[in-house]
Amino acid sequence: MNNIQITFPDKKTVECPYASNASGLIGHFGMPAQEIAAIRVNNEIRPLGTSLLVNANVEPIPVDSPEGAMIYRRTLSFVLAIAAKNIFPQRGVYVGHSLGNSYYYTFSDGEKCEKKEVEKLAEEMKKLIDQNLQITFKYLAYEEAVQLFKKNRQEDTALLLEQRSTSRIKVNECFGYMDIYIQPLLERTGQLVAFELMPYQDGFLLRFPGIGKGKTIEPFVDEPNLFQVYNDYKKWGRIVGVRVVGELNSKIADRTFNDYIRISEAHQARCLSQIAEQIYSKRNKIKMILIAGPSSSGKTTSAKRLSIELMVLGLKPIAVSLDDYYRGTASTPKDEKGDPDYECLEALDVPFLNEQLQALYRGEEITLPVYDFKSGERKASGGKKIRLESQNVLIVEGIHGLNDALTYSIDRDTKFKVYISALTQLNLDDHNRIPTSDNRLLRRMVRDSQFRGMQAAGTIKMWPKVQAGERKYIFPFQDTADAAFNSALDYELSVFKYYADPLLKAVKPGMYEYAEATRLLSFLENFTPIPPQYVPGTSILREFIGGSEFKY
Repeated sequence: MNNIQITFPDKKTVECPYASNASGLIGHFGMPAQEIAAIRVNNEIRPLGTSLLVNANVEPIPVDSPEGAMIYRRTLSFVLAIAAKNIFPQRGVYVGHSLGNSYYYTFSDGEKCEKKEVEKLAEEMKKLIDQNLQITFKYLAYEEAVQLFKKNRQEDTALLLEQRSTSRIKVNECFGYMDIYIQPLLERTGQLVAFELMPYQDGFLLRFPGIGKGKTIEPFVDEPNLFQVYNDYKKWGRIVGVRVVGELNSKIADRTFNDYIRISEAHQARCLSQIAEQIYSKRNKIKMILIAGPSSSGKTTSAKRLSIELMVLGLKPIAVSLDDYYRGTASTPKDEKGDPDYECLEALDVPFLNEQLQALYRGEEITLPVYDFKSGERKASGGKKIRLESQNVLIVEGIHGLNDALTYSIDRDTKFKVYISALTQLNLDDHNRIPTSDNRLLRRMVRDSQFRGMQAAGTIKMWPKVQAGERKYIFPFQDTADAAFNSALDYELSVFKYYADPLLKAVKPGMYEYAEATRLLSFLENFTPIPPQYVPGTSILREFIGGSEFKY
């Protein structure tokens, strides 16, 4: 039998038989098996039950790492699905959106969830975890998998498989229960040492530790405004008949997707119109609209479209870019690595911004600054002169818009805050959700390629730092907004597949970013592509793919 060579992070190498199980290598990692979520094999994340077939560089994925945390959460969801099938075989549970370090669930029959039902589910999950059951994966023939999911009343999963054209389907299995393999899971249920179930609204929350928080589940912080936006969007998805990816693929297959695109765009425009009407109803007080949201949420296009809606109502918006208030490279604070931290509030000349805002509020004319990103300095002249007249309203868009420290000198009653994010309501199926961060990462990847000449590996490499900034500077303030706008369009991932597939395939196995690239490629396999010519010129998606009717 041929042997293969395995190299560990400390450069130690061992030989082992061909097709050895990766779990047999745990002793070489220098950490307890309980703390290992999966294994990175030649820059590809795989479950510990993987058979090793080639010479490989391997390293452990700690449960408390960002990748390990997502594996932990997926495994919790898997065990919850098993518990629901055992306790409520005729009902089942349906995963919804995230809410902090929680996933919101409802019963698939639409009935309100009772406290005692949540307690039963939690008890059953605890029992499955205490038994330390093994979670394995295997392949089923395509027809066998389809029949299995139909028999188990997993119709959304069976519908999802209609996009697949492979002869075999990978599934996870535990305690006689099988579900489609989306990404690696933990090897044993006993590793799920921390979780909570709690009733919430008409359903319940599956709660888990935050990234880097070990086994600690922090106190729940409610975000009612954000939840309402999600919930309204979910209801709309049910009304138009696109709750899961399989239903979207069906519209593409039967050539009715163009009508669906028009409906999606019209629904989004209506939501913006409603926000504009909120602002207009307070026009005697509101003098400034502050717009903020995480990376690639479509803030720029949303601001332009909101301006149009306000003009329809008779207001005259004036755009102010926070980018022009950067202090300059020499004055920018440094991060922990000694690099300029352009995302912190102190990178902006906040006192000067407030000085100009106060002058505008007094009816004075000001000259807006202009920042030159090439030189890293503010230009001495050339800015636009503006004055705030009775029908004018300022629109200020930027990362710190929701933080009152940005506009500390301005009366809160004269400010209207809008939080924008791509809060997709679409699921892969009833048990497997689509993270909103994946949606935004694909948006940014395509935009970086189209307009900034950056390859997918570069976008993937910088994404963790972007997310860290969001957690620090945006998410803590999101529920202080007066209105929240969902910029996600449920058809967009089919459009981004058209662009992202070749970009992701350019990331090669020798690159550390290969693991994330292969994960995203596997995710996009579930979508039927939509050619970009069907995207309207005023769509938010044009901010990322190009061809917008707006000027940026």
